Amino acid sequence: MFHAVSNGLRHARSHARGVILGGGALIAGSAIAQAAVKPVAQSDGSSVQGMLSEITGRLARVEAALGVADYETFKLLDLIKSARATHTDNLMAKYFDFNYYYSLPTDLQKRLLKCCQSGAENADSGMGVYAMNPDDYDMFKPYMDVVIRAYHKIEGEVKHVTNWDLSTKADKLPAGGKLDLTKLGLGPTSMRVRVGRNLKDFPLPGAMSKEDRLKMEQQMLVAFKKLIADPAYGGQYYSLTPGIPESISDETYKKLVKDHLMFKDMAADTYLTSAGISSAWPFGRGCYVSADREFIVWVGEEDHLRIMCMKKGTVLNDVFDRLKGACDVVEKNSGVFAHSPSYGYVTSCPTNLGTGMRASLHLQLPNLTADGTETKAKAVCKPLGLSVRGAGGEHTPIGSDGTVDISPSARLMIEEADIIVALFEGIKLLLSEEKKAPARK
Repeated sequence: MFHAVSNGLRHARSHARGVILGGGALIAGSAIAQAAVKPVAQSDGSSVQGMLSEITGRLARVEAALGVADYETFKLLDLIKSARATHTDNLMAKYFDFNYYYSLPTDLQKRLLKCCQSGAENADSGMGVYAMNPDDYDMFKPYMDVVIRAYHKIEGEVKHVTNWDLSTKADKLPAGGKLDLTKLGLGPTSMRVRVGRNLKDFPLPGAMSKEDRLKMEQQMLVAFKKLIADPAYGGQYYSLTPGIPESISDETYKKLVKDHLMFKDMAADTYLTSAGISSAWPFGRGCYVSADREFIVWVGEEDHLRIMCMKKGTVLNDVFDRLKGACDVVEKNSGVFAHSPSYGYVTSCPTNLGTGMRASLHLQLPNLTADGTETKAKAVCKPLGLSVRGAGGEHTPIGSDGTVDISPSARLMIEEADIIVALFEGIKLLLSEEKKAPARK
């Protein structure tokens, strides 16, 4: 044990001697030497625990002399350097600015590294950054803005505008203003629109304690009880928190997941685990489901709330308008949603910033998926600004009949009304390409 501790101390010392500050100067000299080499007091029969305490004290003095955080900080910085070299698609590592990092006071350095932890520990991340507090994107804007613009492919200043009003898009709408799928030759279709939202008075999920999670769930329960009492909504709240009146059995939980009404166990996701988002599972998690099962609110997933409306129908306006009303009623009864003056609605992951919206529908593309994959469909959809997923969502296979999930890709610097219009126009063009493709045999 002693050898292991000694090796660890030597490793920490070697890091300490080589830390480079933003200005480029090496830290060295008497402050570190005096902090690190103070002799261990000789004692007859002193315990290993006493030696460990002394070593811990030495390390603390080294850290204080350096003006940096603990060994975990060194480790994360090394992982970021390694990820930058081995995984060039990891945006967190690619754009991490060490000079900017060292220019921050120690408490903000710790905050920024926490945001970057998932991408550091999972080098194969595409984004790698999760905000921990509602103001992180604005607090760390010199770094965050570069990452955000790179992901969303935005040149120049980011200034998001929120607009749900379809009447402002009259020039893009069909006559009568209805986005009617029957006009495209489709019958009743599975449609879903969802948004991610966070309450401004709580840390974001990655920084929430168990107590935070339980407090937020109780706050949401007050809102849900009002919805349940309203004939326009009704329904029930299903909690995964043990020991409260709304708690459900494991059997009920599995059925809700199977019915696509509840989210899966987050503790199995290494990216969310590294970010702290899946901590204290399953406390503070649950979902509200309206009486008609067409309005759902997830509590405690990647964002505080995932608000969604779904319907099997033919008019996209129906599900879009209901979601707008649902967001308003949830915010009125639960608390103000976190919002950034530059980036719109605040979400844990920068990929969802802005609208936080995903509008999708299930579409059969038997010809474009004749090879059993969505490869050709993706090639057609990308220029149209559409994303393709399996029928069950991300990382799921396409349906045996060629059913895929289609949605506009943009979230930031696009208005909510434009997203639903883009879905309709994209489907129209996609169906045209489907007809041109060789028929499935």
